[in-house]
Amino acid sequence: MVGPKSESAEKRLAPRFLDTALRRAYRYSGDGTLQGARVPVTAKLSRKFYEKLGDGVANELVESFNSVDATYRSDLRELNELNFARFDAKVEQRWAQLDAKIEQRSAQLDAKLEQRVAELRAEMREGFAHVDQRFAEFETKLTKRLFAFWVTQAATTVGLVLGVVKLLR
Repeated sequence: MVGPKSESAEKRLAPRFLDTALRRAYRYSGDGTLQGARVPVTAKLSRKFYEKLGDGVANELVESFNSVDATYRSDLRELNELNFARFDAKVEQRWAQLDAKIEQRSAQLDAKLEQRVAELRAEMREGFAHVDQRFAEFETKLTKRLFAFWVTQAATTVGLVLGVVKLLR
Protein backbone atom coordinates (compact mmCIF):
# COMPACT_ATOMS: atom_id res chain seq x y z
CA MET A 1 0.00 0.00 0.00
CA VAL A 2 0.99 3.61 -0.36
CA GLY A 3 2.66 5.09 2.68
CA PRO A 4 0.52 7.18 5.05
CA LYS A 5 0.20 10.91 4.36
CA SER A 6 -0.18 13.65 6.88
CA GLU A 7 -3.59 15.29 7.28
CA SER A 8 -2.23 18.68 6.24
CA ALA A 9 -0.96 17.22 2.95
CA GLU A 10 -4.40 15.68 2.28
CA LYS A 11 -6.09 19.04 2.92
CA ARG A 12 -3.60 20.92 0.74
CA LEU A 13 -3.85 18.57 -2.21
CA ALA A 14 -7.55 17.94 -2.62
CA PRO A 15 -7.87 14.80 -4.76
CA ARG A 16 -10.12 14.53 -7.78
CA PHE A 17 -11.46 11.24 -9.03
CA LEU A 18 -12.58 12.36 -12.47
CA ASP A 19 -10.36 14.59 -14.58
CA THR A 20 -12.30 15.45 -17.73
CA ALA A 21 -9.59 17.76 -19.07
CA LEU A 22 -7.09 14.92 -19.23
CA ARG A 23 -9.80 12.30 -19.87
CA ARG A 24 -8.76 10.20 -16.88
CA ALA A 25 -10.94 8.42 -14.37
CA TYR A 26 -8.46 7.77 -11.60
CA ARG A 27 -7.24 9.78 -8.67
CA TYR A 28 -5.03 12.82 -9.15
CA SER A 29 -3.70 15.03 -6.44
CA GLY A 30 -4.13 18.80 -6.51
CA ASP A 31 -0.68 19.31 -8.05
CA GLY A 32 -1.59 17.21 -11.09
CA THR A 33 0.35 14.06 -10.22
CA LEU A 34 -1.23 10.66 -9.98
CA GLN A 35 -1.27 9.66 -6.34
CA GLY A 36 0.63 6.50 -5.67
CA ALA A 37 1.78 6.01 -9.25
CA ARG A 38 5.49 5.94 -8.47
CA VAL A 39 5.34 4.30 -5.06
CA PRO A 40 5.25 0.51 -5.27
CA VAL A 41 3.40 -1.57 -2.74
CA THR A 42 5.86 -2.54 -0.06
CA ALA A 43 4.93 -5.84 1.46
CA LYS A 44 6.08 -6.24 5.02
CA LEU A 45 7.02 -9.77 5.81
CA SER A 46 7.65 -11.09 9.26
CA ARG A 47 11.21 -11.36 10.54
CA LYS A 48 10.83 -15.14 10.76
CA PHE A 49 10.10 -15.22 7.02
CA TYR A 50 13.36 -13.37 6.35
CA GLU A 51 15.25 -15.67 8.69
CA LYS A 52 13.92 -18.88 7.07
CA LEU A 53 14.27 -17.83 3.41
CA GLY A 54 17.06 -15.35 3.72
CA ASP A 55 17.15 -11.67 2.86
CA GLY A 56 17.79 -12.22 -0.86
CA VAL A 57 14.88 -14.56 -1.46
CA ALA A 58 12.50 -12.50 0.71
CA ASN A 59 13.51 -9.29 -1.06
CA GLU A 60 13.07 -11.02 -4.42
CA LEU A 61 9.60 -12.16 -3.32
CA VAL A 62 8.74 -8.60 -2.26
CA GLU A 63 9.98 -7.28 -5.62
CA SER A 64 7.89 -9.90 -7.39
CA PHE A 65 4.83 -8.80 -5.41
CA ASN A 66 5.60 -5.18 -6.28
CA SER A 67 5.96 -5.94 -10.01
CA VAL A 68 2.68 -7.88 -10.00
CA ASP A 69 1.05 -4.97 -8.19
CA ALA A 70 2.49 -2.49 -10.71
CA THR A 71 1.23 -4.67 -13.57
CA TYR A 72 -2.22 -4.84 -12.04
CA ARG A 73 -2.20 -1.10 -11.46
CA SER A 74 -1.22 -0.50 -15.05
CA ASP A 75 -3.91 -2.89 -16.30
CA LEU A 76 -6.48 -1.31 -14.03
CA ARG A 77 -5.47 2.17 -15.20
CA GLU A 78 -5.79 1.10 -18.85
CA LEU A 79 -9.15 -0.50 -18.13
CA ASN A 80 -10.33 2.65 -16.36
CA GLU A 81 -9.17 4.79 -19.27
CA LEU A 82 -10.97 2.51 -21.73
CA ASN A 83 -14.15 2.51 -19.66
CA PHE A 84 -14.00 6.27 -19.26
CA ALA A 85 -13.49 6.69 -23.01
CA ARG A 86 -16.54 4.49 -23.63
CA PHE A 87 -18.53 6.43 -21.06
CA ASP A 88 -17.43 9.73 -22.58
CA ALA A 89 -18.34 8.54 -26.09
CA LYS A 90 -21.74 7.38 -24.89
CA VAL A 91 -22.37 10.70 -23.15
CA GLU A 92 -21.34 12.57 -26.30
CA GLN A 93 -23.64 10.33 -28.37
CA ARG A 94 -26.54 10.95 -26.02
CA TRP A 95 -25.90 14.69 -26.08
CA ALA A 96 -25.92 14.59 -29.87
CA GLN A 97 -29.17 12.60 -29.84
CA LEU A 98 -30.71 15.02 -27.38
CA ASP A 99 -29.56 17.97 -29.47
CA ALA A 100 -31.04 16.39 -32.61
CA LYS A 101 -34.30 15.67 -30.78
CA ILE A 102 -34.46 19.26 -29.53
CA GLU A 103 -33.79 20.55 -33.04
CA GLN A 104 -36.51 18.27 -34.44
CA ARG A 105 -39.04 19.38 -31.83
CA SER A 106 -38.07 22.99 -32.38
CA ALA A 107 -38.66 22.60 -36.13
CA GLN A 108 -42.01 20.94 -35.45
CA LEU A 109 -43.02 23.74 -33.10
CA ASP A 110 -41.91 26.35 -35.63
CA ALA A 111 -44.00 24.67 -38.35
CA LYS A 112 -46.99 24.41 -36.02
CA LEU A 113 -46.60 28.04 -35.01
CA GLU A 114 -46.38 29.13 -38.65
CA GLN A 115 -49.51 27.12 -39.43
CA ARG A 116 -51.40 28.70 -36.53
CA VAL A 117 -50.23 32.18 -37.51
CA ALA A 118 -51.37 31.55 -41.11
CA GLU A 119 -54.77 30.35 -39.82
CA LEU A 120 -55.05 33.41 -37.60
CA ARG A 121 -54.16 35.71 -40.47
CA ALA A 122 -56.81 34.05 -42.67
CA GLU A 123 -59.40 34.48 -39.89
CA MET A 124 -58.36 38.10 -39.46
CA ARG A 125 -58.64 38.76 -43.20
CA GLU A 126 -62.09 37.20 -43.20
CA GLY A 127 -63.08 39.25 -40.16
CA PHE A 128 -61.72 42.47 -41.65
CA ALA A 129 -63.54 41.74 -44.94
CA HIS A 130 -66.78 41.31 -42.96
CA VAL A 131 -66.13 44.57 -41.09
CA ASP A 132 -65.40 46.34 -44.39
CA GLN A 133 -68.67 45.00 -45.79
CA ARG A 134 -70.57 46.20 -42.72
CA PHE A 135 -68.98 49.65 -43.02
CA ALA A 136 -69.96 49.82 -46.70
CA GLU A 137 -73.56 48.90 -45.80
CA PHE A 138 -73.56 51.48 -43.02
CA GLU A 139 -72.16 54.10 -45.37
CA THR A 140 -74.92 53.36 -47.92
CA LYS A 141 -77.64 53.67 -45.26
CA LEU A 142 -76.11 56.82 -43.89
CA THR A 143 -75.85 58.37 -47.36
CA LYS A 144 -79.53 57.58 -48.04
CA ARG A 145 -80.60 59.07 -44.72
CA LEU A 146 -78.46 62.14 -45.15
CA PHE A 147 -79.80 62.61 -48.69
CA ALA A 148 -83.38 62.38 -47.36
CA PHE A 149 -82.50 64.87 -44.61
CA TRP A 150 -80.91 67.28 -47.10
CA VAL A 151 -83.92 67.06 -49.45
CA THR A 152 -86.37 67.79 -46.63
CA GLN A 153 -84.15 70.52 -45.29
CA ALA A 154 -83.85 72.11 -48.75
CA ALA A 155 -87.64 71.91 -49.24
CA THR A 156 -88.18 73.54 -45.86
CA THR A 157 -85.67 76.26 -46.62
CA VAL A 158 -87.25 76.91 -50.06
CA GLY A 159 -90.71 77.05 -48.45
CA LEU A 160 -89.52 79.52 -45.84
CA VAL A 161 -87.81 81.70 -48.42
CA LEU A 162 -90.96 81.73 -50.58
CA GLY A 163 -93.11 82.51 -47.54
CA VAL A 164 -90.89 85.45 -46.56
CA VAL A 165 -90.89 86.74 -50.15
CA LYS A 166 -94.73 86.61 -50.28
CA LEU A 167 -95.02 88.46 -47.03
CA LEU A 168 -92.72 91.19 -48.14
CA ARG A 169 -94.66 91.86 -51.26
